Amino acid sequence: MKIRIEKNSKRMTEEKVINDLVYFDNLKIVQNKKYFNFSLDSILLPNFCIVNKSTKRILDLCTGNAPIPLVLSTMCDGEIVGVEIQKNIYDLAKESVKINNLDKKIKIINEDACKIDKYYETDYFDLITCNPPYFKLNEDSILNDNSVKSIARHEIKINLDDIMKVSKKLLKNNGSLCIVHRTDRLIDIIISMKNNNIEPKRIRFIYPKDGKESNLVLVDGHKNGKTGLKILPPLYVHNEDGSYTQEVLKMFGK
Repeated sequence: MKIRIEKNSKRMTEEKVINDLVYFDNLKIVQNKKYFNFSLDSILLPNFCIVNKSTKRILDLCTGNAPIPLVLSTMCDGEIVGVEIQKNIYDLAKESVKINNLDKKIKIINEDACKIDKYYETDYFDLITCNPPYFKLNEDSILNDNSVKSIARHEIKINLDDIMKVSKKLLKNNGSLCIVHRTDRLIDIIISMKNNNIEPKRIRFIYPKDGKESNLVLVDGHKNGKTGLKILPPLYVHNEDGSYTQEVLKMFGK
């Protein structure tokens, strides 16, 4: 489910390019084709979050080249922090923030997300977002020769329990953790949330198109939240002809 739109692309090096952030003509993102391009997941997640005037501080774990902070910057005036462990990807994120003149609004930190709590007080953030590595690491894992891609796709540096522990510590009481993940990891997500006093409140299943099985899921959990789960209407990405649905196009800023 990779977005391959590269409208008004400007070449920087043989691999590195500046692209429009999908149809957000006023936002650019720096990418390197050796590593990966940002995916549709990074557009769906911020649009799933509930962001309002009371959302003053946002943390994006596993930020990559910062697509989620960039989209969130169009939704609120709060402080946004992105954390990326891989230095070369962190550099792309820093460039993405700089070329959009968002240095005062978005801060990017080159750090292990598991250690980000040393930078901030407990109960600091109103919202935490995460588009994490999707695949468990075990003896049967097939890893990419490109270590950057392997770390982005597999739970080599961080796993679900790590994400929940950090979120439990840094979220304000009743603060929200929003995560996008593979549907087949939903039970793992719920169990890990519950083990860390994060109560699942909203779930939305994502489908490639009508008639297909869900392949992604969006989950919103609240720290020390009251019980009460809502299953939202399904989100279909494509029409029968392969074009994006109207709902997805609106998320693209079109």
